[in-house]
Amino acid sequence: MPVLDRFRLDEKTAIVTGGNRGIGRAIAQALAEAGANIVVANRNEKSGEKAAAEIANDTDSETRAVQTDVADEDSVRAMVTATVEEFGAIDVLVNNAGVVIHEAAEEMTVDEWNRVVNINLRGTFLCSKYVGREMMESDGGSILSVSSMSAFVANYPQRQVSYNASKGGIEAFTRQLASEWAEHGIRVNTIAPGYIRTDNTDQADAVDPDIDEIWKSEMLLPDIAGPEDVAPTAVFLASDASRYMTGASIVVDGGYTVR
Repeated sequence: MPVLDRFRLDEKTAIVTGGNRGIGRAIAQALAEAGANIVVANRNEKSGEKAAAEIANDTDSETRAVQTDVADEDSVRAMVTATVEEFGAIDVLVNNAGVVIHEAAEEMTVDEWNRVVNINLRGTFLCSKYVGREMMESDGGSILSVSSMSAFVANYPQRQVSYNASKGGIEAFTRQLASEWAEHGIRVNTIAPGYIRTDNTDQADAVDPDIDEIWKSEMLLPDIAGPEDVAPTAVFLASDASRYMTGASIVVDGGYTVR
């Protein structure tokens, strides 16, 4: 098989949580361009439908938006059922939905902690659980979660202990799940982005206009990337091009974690 054909996802179905914006939106677009049918699963119904319509218009893929709260078990179960009813099976899951709260640990409330951990980590567990059950009934599949370099390093100058804890949990969850589900033909990996131009970085910029230069001073490459620079790695991990990889994490951070 020609090497580029191994990246194709024709006749595959992919769920992308938080696929309406940012990194998730770019990943959903890239998977569709590689041939996959796309389910955009996010809380905001209108923005999800808009993203799904745009992706369908730009590619030959079929798309659907399903309003989903990844931290709610009933909502996740309904999303998986709707996807199987529409497309017959699920081949790829991208656990991308996530939030961050910038707050000092000594000031953070339990509600703030729970909001981040419930969406980022509980959501990854719930989506993997119910999609994994479907994959076990078919020919397996690929689960990839968007972690962060924050799973491996402390961030500066922002304070975001709940976010880093949740992303560290995703990394540990991924390694264990890869071990447990390999016998079912399910590969489980993560992408760990560094600073990427998203709503989260824009919010940090609004609070501290100098923060970009602080971040870039720790990077080896000169610019902060956009979501489209993360998406090709997702295509790789979703496709047969990475069929010999599971339990792995790919860091995409402009060299921030090297030093």
